[in-house]
Amino acid sequence: MVSIIKSVYKNKTIETIDFLEYIQLVFTDYTLRTITLGTALLGSICGMLGSFAVLRKQSLLGDAISHAALPGIAIAFLISGAKSSDTLLIGALASGLIGTVWIKGITSKTHLKSDTALGLVLSLFFGFGMLLLTFIQKQPNANQAGLDKYLFGQAATLVERDVWLMAIVTGVSLCVLLLFWKEFKILLFDEDYAKTLGFNTKRIDMLITSFIVVAIVLGLQTVGVVLMSAMLLAPAAAARQWTNSLGKMVVIASFFGAASGIIGTGISATQNQLSTGPVIVIIASIFVLFSFIFAPSRGLLFRQLRFIKNRRDLELHKTLAFMYHIANTHEDITHPHTIKILNNFQGFTRKTLQKLVDKNYVALDGQMWSLTKEGFDTASNLYNQLNKTNE
Repeated sequence: MVSIIKSVYKNKTIETIDFLEYIQLVFTDYTLRTITLGTALLGSICGMLGSFAVLRKQSLLGDAISHAALPGIAIAFLISGAKSSDTLLIGALASGLIGTVWIKGITSKTHLKSDTALGLVLSLFFGFGMLLLTFIQKQPNANQAGLDKYLFGQAATLVERDVWLMAIVTGVSLCVLLLFWKEFKILLFDEDYAKTLGFNTKRIDMLITSFIVVAIVLGLQTVGVVLMSAMLLAPAAAARQWTNSLGKMVVIASFFGAASGIIGTGISATQNQLSTGPVIVIIASIFVLFSFIFAPSRGLLFRQLRFIKNRRDLELHKTLAFMYHIANTHEDITHPHTIKILNNFQGFTRKTLQKLVDKNYVALDGQMWSLTKEGFDTASNLYNQLNKTNE
């Protein structure tokens, strides 16, 4: 990213810019605008399609396909003898699709589970790809230099044509999702029911998987083989924490992916010697961590708060029920009792007693307590409900 910034400031010998200057340059400089738009579109489409991979419990799918694309890149270079991005991406697409077919074949023709098939294809294709890259690097000509950028990505190589291609694929993917939304949704949550309705589940599955392959291949140039799976899964994993609706999850994941691309590109541009791809993945991971902690429904923080609240409510109900049993032995339910009676009861705490007083369930006079009419009726209802549940 430093070389990009140097090209922007041709008359200045600096290697970093501040964030405000970066925002201005996004709208005025061709290079930064292209890279920012490209990473935003890549994050958006990865979040959109990654939602289906996450919900189908195929988290390794992106990893397997991205690694499976590596030998296709190497073979395309050996055949063409040129580092044309179009040729290399076509090779990556063909190799990725072959890897996908192999995964489907292994799971359907054998008793192996999908995670085993994904691991086998990932290891085999990546090992073969690394072997081909080693062979290419030992060739006497220098034309092979730079092929290793597909391992970790190099966002600086994005050009306007790449951005247009990402925009077209994103648009087509969105249209396909809207057109086959019902089919995708049924297949996702109940494949057997989809078969009973007459849907060709294999074709529907291959359709969504093919778009995932295309999205992964597009991202190889920016994020690289090694990190592409995180780009596919992280936005979807973060979005899953915020909603139980598939539609909302796809939208949120798309937003998280685009935001990761924009923020990651900005940080890479404003800091010295930071690769764009890894920074984008780190930002996406931060979104995941934030969602795991602070999401209202599934976040660890709110889950812990709900646990504490439920435990306190349980203590409250247990103490009130204990008081009810004591008061129920008297004709006058407001008959006072000493707090010492509660001391050996596990549900009793001073805070619990104060809450009962605040709710007007208990009247407190010095070291003596008594149930109010409202408290007695509430405890009676709780006791009756508990008996019905046990029955």
